[in-house]
Amino acid sequence: MSKYARMLSSSVLGVGLFAGMAQAEEINVATVNNGDMIIMQKLSAAWEKETGNKINWIVLEENVLRERVTTDIATKGGQFDVLTIGGYEAPIWGKAGWLTPVDDLGDDYDYADLLDPIKAGLTVDGKLYAVPFYTESSFTLYRKDLFEAAGLTMPEQPSYDQIKEFAAKLTDKANQQYGICLRGKPGWGENMAFLGTMVNSYGGRWFDMDWKPQLNSEPWKKAVTDYVQILNEYGPPGATANGFNENQTLFATGKCAMWIDATSAAGRVFDPKQSEVADKIAFTRSPVAVTPNGSSWSWSWDLAIPATSQKTEVAKSFLKWATSKDYVKMVGESEGWVAVPPGTRKSTYALPEYQKAAPFAATVLDAIMSADPSKPTKDPVPYTGVQFVAIPEFQAIGTFVGQQISAALSGQQSVDDALNAAQTQAERDMTRAGYIK
Repeated sequence: MSKYARMLSSSVLGVGLFAGMAQAEEINVATVNNGDMIIMQKLSAAWEKETGNKINWIVLEENVLRERVTTDIATKGGQFDVLTIGGYEAPIWGKAGWLTPVDDLGDDYDYADLLDPIKAGLTVDGKLYAVPFYTESSFTLYRKDLFEAAGLTMPEQPSYDQIKEFAAKLTDKANQQYGICLRGKPGWGENMAFLGTMVNSYGGRWFDMDWKPQLNSEPWKKAVTDYVQILNEYGPPGATANGFNENQTLFATGKCAMWIDATSAAGRVFDPKQSEVADKIAFTRSPVAVTPNGSSWSWSWDLAIPATSQKTEVAKSFLKWATSKDYVKMVGESEGWVAVPPGTRKSTYALPEYQKAAPFAATVLDAIMSADPSKPTKDPVPYTGVQFVAIPEFQAIGTFVGQQISAALSGQQSVDDALNAAQTQAERDMTRAGYIK
């Protein structure tokens, strides 16, 4: 038996014995179409084989996934047994009683090995409502060969003014080389994930201490104006269709000189099996403008069990398997150590194989641990969250704002008109919800 086969067998032995005592079940697992989840889907055949259970996968684009699972859990539809949700939804839905606590996966799960700030973000009133599958912050990836050829030096802490200058010098549209790629696809977790950090660093905030929206304030206007200009002048065509996955493809195929996005991308763009520029890239911190506060985001993709599931024990068996130490090693053996899920377990960063394969590991861990959702802005705010606001109303507000800014990016309206429309809608929503008297 190969080392990989032995690992598969041992990692699911416990859940196999447990589930084998009961009748085999089929569970519905909803997840996002990101690379790490595609690997999970591929390797889950081992869990199915050992437990006798089956998985019906529902794999969706990020915005669609959010819409589907939010609707289902709010209406108690009961379509899913396992949900892939973020650090935004987990505490809100847990507090609402919509999720099953997952504190009881066993002593061998080693909860103490989970990164403390990530675990804390998924905990409400002492109960853990989701387990992290991978965690990310944001940083700047760039083509070191293009920088060297142009005589440019990327600083350890770039400013947005410097990013704009670099993008101008490295744009060669005739050869499909773009100075920068950024998210333009509308959505609170798409364009607004990046833009939220940009606005923070420009000195902006979503709400003041009285919960009044600040979306047409000067920092917002300056940040969004720069964003629109940078993408229109130095970005790829059709940027409003580009989210995380699309930009990752553009960067990995050599089309972008710079890309500011999730640290979780590192494992794929540094992987020569998935990236044409794996040996030509480097990384540094997210850019800053007037403040470093909130300049890089804090996000986790997590697995949770809706309270409506009738197959809770089988779902817990799957959660335990997919977020275990053995799963991390399984991915390393099967897909390469550069591809293991980042930012969830302390033990991952102690693995010599991972340290050797992932030159970005220490930088990513530092970015994840240093992002502070309690101090996301220059001025005080009544909320927590870096690139989101941890209130139930934010999902609708953030999506509407993202749509308005996407329309400005495509030239359908001005930045001022986009932000004024966003301000009006946000004021209406916050008044209706009782935040503004």
